[in-house]
Amino acid sequence: MNWISGIAVFFIIWWTVLFAILPLGIRSQADEGEFTLGTERGAPGRFNLRRKVIQTTVATVLIFAAYYVATQVFGFGPNSIPQMIPDFEAKP
Repeated sequence: MNWISGIAVFFIIWWTVLFAILPLGIRSQADEGEFTLGTERGAPGRFNLRRKVIQTTVATVLIFAAYYVATQVFGFGPNSIPQMIPDFEAKP
């Protein structure tokens, strides 16, 4: 894998993990009992984007490292997955 492909894969994993991590640990304004006028009660009470970005980056580094080891060290790829659709051709 060249470095451009690595950056592209890392970027895709990072955005996917960000959307998975965003709702974790969020307490709404209704949960905290503090409401800001003009906002939805289900909106986050305190939102720390820096913390979410750090959590996302750490999780992405671990996932990307596992992906890199699986594909580059062990050689796994799409052809390593067993055939899911049976082959119905007549065999002699």
